[in-house]
Amino acid sequence: YIYIFSQILTLILKMKFLSHTINCSRRYFSVATVRNLSLSERNERNLTNEDYQFLHHSNVPTMHFQKSLLRLPIPELDKTCSRYLRSQRVILNDSEYQKTEKIVQDFGNGIGKELQALLKNLDVENKHTSYISGPWFDMYLSDRAPIVLNYNPFLALYPDERQGYNDPVIRTSNMLISSLRFMNTLKKGILKPEVYHLNPAKSDIPLFYKVTKWVPSALASYAAYAFKAFPLDMSQFKNLFHSTRIPRQGKDKIQDFPDAKHMLMMKNGNFYVFDILDKDGNIMPPSHIHACVSYIYNDKSPFPEFPVGILTSENRDVWATMRNELIQAGNEEALMLIDSAAFNIVLDDTSNVKDDPDVWYRTFLCGKGGNRWFDKSFSLIITESGVTALNFEHAWGDGVAVMRYVNEVSVDSVKNSQIHPDSIVPNIDASKFVKKIEFRIPDSVKSGIKSALTSYKEKTDSLGVNIYESDIFGKKFCKKHKVSPDAMMQLGFQLGFYLQNETTVATYESCSTSAFRHGRTETLRPATLETLSFSKAAVQSEKNFPELKKSLHECSAMHGTLTKEAAMGNGFDRHLFGLRKMAEDCNFTTPDIFKDPSYAKMNHNVLSTSTLPSSEIRFGGFAPVVPDGFGVGYQIQDDKLGVVLSSYPPSRNGQEFLECVDKAYRIIHETLSKLKILEIKLISFLGI
Repeated sequence: YIYIFSQILTLILKMKFLSHTINCSRRYFSVATVRNLSLSERNERNLTNEDYQFLHHSNVPTMHFQKSLLRLPIPELDKTCSRYLRSQRVILNDSEYQKTEKIVQDFGNGIGKELQALLKNLDVENKHTSYISGPWFDMYLSDRAPIVLNYNPFLALYPDERQGYNDPVIRTSNMLISSLRFMNTLKKGILKPEVYHLNPAKSDIPLFYKVTKWVPSALASYAAYAFKAFPLDMSQFKNLFHSTRIPRQGKDKIQDFPDAKHMLMMKNGNFYVFDILDKDGNIMPPSHIHACVSYIYNDKSPFPEFPVGILTSENRDVWATMRNELIQAGNEEALMLIDSAAFNIVLDDTSNVKDDPDVWYRTFLCGKGGNRWFDKSFSLIITESGVTALNFEHAWGDGVAVMRYVNEVSVDSVKNSQIHPDSIVPNIDASKFVKKIEFRIPDSVKSGIKSALTSYKEKTDSLGVNIYESDIFGKKFCKKHKVSPDAMMQLGFQLGFYLQNETTVATYESCSTSAFRHGRTETLRPATLETLSFSKAAVQSEKNFPELKKSLHECSAMHGTLTKEAAMGNGFDRHLFGLRKMAEDCNFTTPDIFKDPSYAKMNHNVLSTSTLPSSEIRFGGFAPVVPDGFGVGYQIQDDKLGVVLSSYPPSRNGQEFLECVDKAYRIIHETLSKLKILEIKLISFLGI
């Protein structure tokens, strides 16, 4: 009824505001627009103080849609069981599958029903959130494994194309100022709400914002749905700034410090803080920020013998113990300054990263552990050549908040640069504003730091990195042949793995469920019966291209179905996870479905994949989630595609896998192209 009412209301409002739309205009700076600006247009604009403080002033409050977001559905138990079995059928042999099928049937007809009822009751009692939010936070925060390599990913930004703007001091100053403008806009509640528009030309228009602003928050999302626009959950945005992960025995916690006004920077393993907001919460002038950044960059303090930052790479219980010992030794204030800072900027002395993707990848994913603080919500890492990346702690949130920050700040730092190659560093004593943090390190912690440095080097040195780029096809080619670009990328991984190993394995692709209140992610399972059938047919010496093309389209169609199910909260992974957590919380005997070796096999994600849907991101990456796996970061653009791969040799051969992936993409291209050529020849022959 609410939805019907909102549609009627929206139609009335459309008529009411139609006469005003001619005078309503908004200027949007897309990535392409900014990249095409002339140098004079991209130089500093004369911003008033009000403009300097904020990125923009949205007429619709930032959290306007939050109250009316749909709740994440709990899937029907029988459908979850069916989807789970269909995915298991791909990776199990006949004997394994028969055993698992019986276990799943017993679960669906027995204890599963009781757990489903309990989960639904709990969900009804907690309408302010989703059934997955609490358990998912607990999963991240309870894991005792080090967060570096296991959880923290990175996103590498495109460099500023203008001459002189990649100087590390200039790049850092501009990125920091734009970050603070984003932060203040968010805090003020005037950051444009995050909305996914199915057809931006028809919905991302002034009328949409006029209508939805008028509709009360409790109904606003329904009004947006009438425009075929979908507001996204923004509850995680509060943890972007002045937030950190605190190590504790057994389970960590996320803590924020909303009243803090300072910034953290690291250089050569040393910590520095300085104020970036005045007493009223206004951003300090560009000259102040420029002076402080320049002072830190030019500081010659040597790398400490015992770099405290390396402890954030340790086992979480070990780090919790070390942290308590640091506090007992009188370092509580020092740790508080780090924890409460807006975020962290790392000045990295790597200079050849611009030309070496392997060095680039390692620098941004892990780098020199002593010159990192992996617990901060995120760190901007800026090299000697000005190449910039973001490394973020994953427990507090997922890609929506991070990608919004990256897209806005990357564009604004170019469009509204405040520091330029001809800017002169103010002649002030910046040492009065910058404080270098000093630690008193007891012998027990010194020993812990030595141990952490050794284990960190062993872990990071064991990581293999391989890069693949090709213009074999891109989005345009896929759309021309009416197949999903993401489905073709994933099919390449499935066929590539089959070419290398003659088998199929559990595969993970992350899918956001942020269209729902407190949604996190759902797992999309790209290894399907359809991809397995295509892979078996594609490796035959004599290829039947008409049948291959039919099979390829079936792969694309199934991938589309799985994507829709996952995005709508109807995957099986999170549901089973919630049921398992319910059994644990109620002290039930662990159901057989979760003790079944097939369940462990399904969650042993040999292929862990994630894509990067942003023109501001050059590439990103993460380590494998299992020792014998691949971490696959990928992108497909209009006319090219790329893969950034991580592995742990010798358990996996990354270079060989990418060679097989290249062969797979050529088979996919040939399958679609050859049939198209045959169709054209046939039409020509028939004279049509």
